[in-house]
Amino acid sequence: MESEITIYDIAREAGVSPATVSRVLTGKAKVTPGKRDVVEELIRKYHFKPNTIARQLSGSTRILGLMTADIRNPYYAALAVECEKAANQRGYTVLLCNMFNDQALEEAHLEKLYAQRVEAIIQIGCRVDDLVTDPKYAEQVKRVAKSIPFICSGKLDGAGVYSVRIDHVFAMKIVMEYLISLGHRDIAIIGGARRVQSTHEKLQQYIYLTGLYGLSFREEYIREGNYAESGGYVCMKALLDGEKIPSAVIAINDYSAIGAMRAVFDRGLSIPGDLSIVSFDNTFISEAVNPKLTSVDYNYPEFGTKLVETALDLIQKKSVSQLQLIPPRLLIRDSCAV
Repeated sequence: MESEITIYDIAREAGVSPATVSRVLTGKAKVTPGKRDVVEELIRKYHFKPNTIARQLSGSTRILGLMTADIRNPYYAALAVECEKAANQRGYTVLLCNMFNDQALEEAHLEKLYAQRVEAIIQIGCRVDDLVTDPKYAEQVKRVAKSIPFICSGKLDGAGVYSVRIDHVFAMKIVMEYLISLGHRDIAIIGGARRVQSTHEKLQQYIYLTGLYGLSFREEYIREGNYAESGGYVCMKALLDGEKIPSAVIAINDYSAIGAMRAVFDRGLSIPGDLSIVSFDNTFISEAVNPKLTSVDYNYPEFGTKLVETALDLIQKKSVSQLQLIPPRLLIRDSCAV
């Protein structure tokens, strides 16, 4: 059983200050050999493990704050798990806060993590996903980031934060080129909103590649909505009611794709026989449906590790690029055909 002895007990018996014991524990500063030997002997004698007080005395909590939009969403869940794995492997603990897409809660969690002296804050989702940065939130983050490294999976213009995010332009490129290689010329895109940076980038690349490859461009082939199954259903139903049904549809995420597939089946059509579907995120949903969904994978282990490594590099005052892009990959399954 772990001893109840404290850093102060070790210091008292060794005849040194608590700060000296802390320096021995962390190895961040030099301690004279004689004092170090005495302290280390007592640490072994009592099977002492560093506690929160010791870490705080050394200026280190070894805790990372992780703010996620909503852990119930499989995309955020997958990324949060990989962040926690990467942190644990490096001797850090993750303090998880869900924002539930509530701006007041988002601001409260930021202040809470700041007050609890976490060593860095990683934010995934909510206002860091906005195409146009909220200046009020940027100012709040900027104040916190002056003393605690702040890393996000999107952007916050003017806040002086670091960004590790998916290369969404490349993600759309590999999707479009795959569908074109199958012979598709009438390709639609559904779901999402242009106010979200990732969706905006995907739409811009979709429009560019449609022109580059001389595909049929029709305004009705772009159906904005939301990121839910219901939104995918509504968008796909509108496409099926249109003048010319596309041969392939790109869904903004797996949830939208599920709704789109349901709309196709309700119309008595088949996938991929009558219509091909591909999506983004590659969550567990993509393999839980029939047919299994071709989806863009965001390499969650690499993504989560890079977020954590960037945080730790900044904690150690190392030079870090302001923006790092994670290359996605397309996982081909059963939902697309020639």
